[in-house]
Amino acid sequence: MSTASEFETQPVSPDKLQGPKTFAASYSGEHVAGTEFVIGALFVSWGVGASDILVGLLLGNLLAVLTWGLITAPISTDTRLTLYAYLEKIAGPGTIKLYSVINGILFCVLAGAMITVSASAVQVLFNIPPQTDWYPTNPGFVAVVLGVGAIVVYMAVKGFKKLSAFAAVCAPWMILMFLVGALVLLPAIVSATDGVSGISSFEDFLTIANNSIWVQKSDAGVGFWHVAAFAWVANLAMHGSLGDMTLLRFAKHSRYGYFSALGMFIGHYLAWICAGIMGAGAAIMLGTVITQLDPGSVAYQALGASGIIAVIIAGWTTSNPTIYRAGLAFNSLNPSWGRTRVTIVVGIVTTIVACFPFVFSQLLGFVGIMGLMLAPVGAVIVAEHWIFPKIGFTRYWSKYKGNITNIPAFATWIISLLAAYFLESSGTLHLFFILIPIWIFATVLYIGLAALMGAKSHYPAAEVSEKIEQERKLAEKSFLAEQDKTSSDTSIKMPFLAVSANYIAYIALLTCVGLGIAAYSNNNINIVHNWIIVPTLIYFVTATYAHFVRTGLLEKE
Repeated sequence: MSTASEFETQPVSPDKLQGPKTFAASYSGEHVAGTEFVIGALFVSWGVGASDILVGLLLGNLLAVLTWGLITAPISTDTRLTLYAYLEKIAGPGTIKLYSVINGILFCVLAGAMITVSASAVQVLFNIPPQTDWYPTNPGFVAVVLGVGAIVVYMAVKGFKKLSAFAAVCAPWMILMFLVGALVLLPAIVSATDGVSGISSFEDFLTIANNSIWVQKSDAGVGFWHVAAFAWVANLAMHGSLGDMTLLRFAKHSRYGYFSALGMFIGHYLAWICAGIMGAGAAIMLGTVITQLDPGSVAYQALGASGIIAVIIAGWTTSNPTIYRAGLAFNSLNPSWGRTRVTIVVGIVTTIVACFPFVFSQLLGFVGIMGLMLAPVGAVIVAEHWIFPKIGFTRYWSKYKGNITNIPAFATWIISLLAAYFLESSGTLHLFFILIPIWIFATVLYIGLAALMGAKSHYPAAEVSEKIEQERKLAEKSFLAEQDKTSSDTSIKMPFLAVSANYIAYIALLTCVGLGIAAYSNNNINIVHNWIIVPTLIYFVTATYAHFVRTGLLEKE
């Protein structure tokens, strides 16, 4: 899937469609990132009970997977267009301009949060105190952020393809670091919990979880449904707002949208829980509260030098593609600016934003706002794609009328945002609960406004367009059927050295797990602090080599 085709206006051709492995790898890798360190720890500070966290996250992540599988993937595979191309077809280039600006700004803030996360690990090396205020309190931290930001921006401009491949290498190790980090800090949490001497059953775990990790606060103001709602809206920009059309347009079948479960239940459910355990354990060992710790301090306390590596990698593997996407969004306003120049400018702005720690300390609220700002756009697309044909309206009616801007779509977006702001600011609904009423409101409003302005009319161009689209779908179906008949084993035969490196990488991962179990069993965190760096380095050398050979990147410039 070429990143150069991010803004293609034509449907993906059948020969470029991908099989299930592509999407399994993409979702399992993308959702084990720097945000997991931050969000998992912030849940602890919410004052929500353990059962609310464990079950609430389960429900919320399931809803997210269903949204990907039932909404995003079917529309993606039906149209074979990017979100930008399809939204322009529905709402016109005028709406796309505003959408790109807002999307770009939101991506800048998100990327800034991830640069701050990486910097929080680097600052540990220089004994810079944790930065948890809205503004930086140490000039050394600013210097670290500027240094990390410069590297990230350089990679976003020059090394996107190979860095993306390296991010896929990082994913298995990152997952294990969350597990090992939680495992080695559990003894400290057990010691701080009255009435429990160890964990021999799930009931024992719930006891320490309720008393020392996710401690219920009577005045918390949040509970089970807030947790579930957040887990659902955390990636709303990608599923409910259809951002992942850019990825899933390449899927041979819409059912590949359910591979998002790998990201949600490993990268979010498991990683968020493990990050919460790490945060609570680190706070106990350091004699402080979790709100006074940043991701770097937590990971270093759990994993030593490998924790610093984990946070740095988690931050920059997320910030790099996010800056890249922000650059693409702004570049779409005027392609003559050039992606490289725009990405550099965006990176500079993002790095300045990253100097202010509020971008990660307020991350829970931000990702909710980001999703909800884009949700009305998703409602408009779903209404036009699925509802309009069922009620006798004409799809893409505004385009057929020659409009530069689909006024009903634009008005629906703005009015829905104002309604969402009123519901939240007035205290009528919590931010995380606004999705469903705003989605329904936007759908009804758009249908009503579109009916008044021409969607009920019939256009000769629509019949021609529909015929061409049906022919495209039939050709695609025929191509895939023929491909299934003639498919054969096309797997790449790897050289002996690469195969050996692959096996060594797996052994290194198992060794990391073994060290974590040994540290837990012996109540000796130094086993991990002193030794896990060895299999970590072995893993990265061997796994990176094997992966680059397998994907052919070593032969490419």
